[in-house]
Amino acid sequence: MSTPPHLFTPWQLGALQLPNRITIAPMCQYSAVDGNATDWHLIHLGHLALSGAALLTLEATAVSPEGRISAQDLGLYSDDNEAALARVLAAVRAYSPMKLAVQLAHAGRKGSSRAPWEGGSQVRPDEPGGWSTVAPSAVPHAADERPPVALDRRGLDQVREDFAAAARRAARLGFDGIEVHAAHGYLLHQFLSPLANHRDDDYGGSLENRMRFPIEVFDAVRDNFPSERPVWMRISATDWVPDGWDIEGTVALSKALAARGCAAIHVTTGGVSPQQAIKLGPGYQVPYAQRVKAEVGLPTIAVGLITEAAQAEAIIANGEADAVSLARAMLYDPRWPWHAAATLGASVSAPKQYWRSQPREFKNLFDGLQFGQR
Repeated sequence: MSTPPHLFTPWQLGALQLPNRITIAPMCQYSAVDGNATDWHLIHLGHLALSGAALLTLEATAVSPEGRISAQDLGLYSDDNEAALARVLAAVRAYSPMKLAVQLAHAGRKGSSRAPWEGGSQVRPDEPGGWSTVAPSAVPHAADERPPVALDRRGLDQVREDFAAAARRAARLGFDGIEVHAAHGYLLHQFLSPLANHRDDDYGGSLENRMRFPIEVFDAVRDNFPSERPVWMRISATDWVPDGWDIEGTVALSKALAARGCAAIHVTTGGVSPQQAIKLGPGYQVPYAQRVKAEVGLPTIAVGLITEAAQAEAIIANGEADAVSLARAMLYDPRWPWHAAATLGASVSAPKQYWRSQPREFKNLFDGLQFGQR
């Protein structure tokens, strides 16, 4: 038997056994009602769950109403949210063996926003669908936006408990893992970055202090989710702004998280400032994942303009990351793992109802293929 391509070898995320190195990144859909998953989520997630990827992480799921990015964001802060998501997950699981995780998030000062196709601008509290946002400091994301309310001790305690409560709901829903969102300029990233965090208490100033609240939130999630299921964090490795959060801080945070039982680091970049100057290119964020992997020893998940099978294979083969995460590329081609397997000479899981789609030049593209027709 020939050795499978590196991209299609099994790997372990904490105690979670995954059949290949392809994961689907969280992608906001701005299609919930009062935080409740809708039929759109059933169609969207069901579609992606047939792709053959090893792991699907649901979009940024708010731990409180004010933690949503937009009024249309998915939430996991109420019994109604939990029931609506349970309906969707039951349908998805009925037809797909794919592992499912949820990304727990709080938008902080980037909350109360319009959907991207409506411009993405801030919705002010006196406008329909708007609310007052919170953040480490009363510093707006953009100069023309309404400043957030700086979290006091009581507010910090509430946010931490909101994450813990959402983790308990995620456990009841049977999620295989949780990703804590500390990237893309949302609340936990705001605490990490000196561009957003101007506090002079135990949660601001030094690197140790700026890391304190994100670590406390991670601990709260880890303590309220079954120990046999992994919890990991998504981190922006750089703000792409001088004097902002950087890779050195990311390595330090990752080491602290490793000591607390973090299963992996999902490495992305940017999002905390409109002043960011991102240097785009194929796999432009992969070197950050490689450095975290090398210096921390935790498994890393690389993301960002990974679009081709050969490119993804090289990332894994060269030890730059343990897995790749696809977002827009998966929306554009929801059968990306099938096509990658065909290109690289591997096999992949597919529903029996689709087995007859296997091109004639491939004999064993789909795992367990046994298909006959009279």
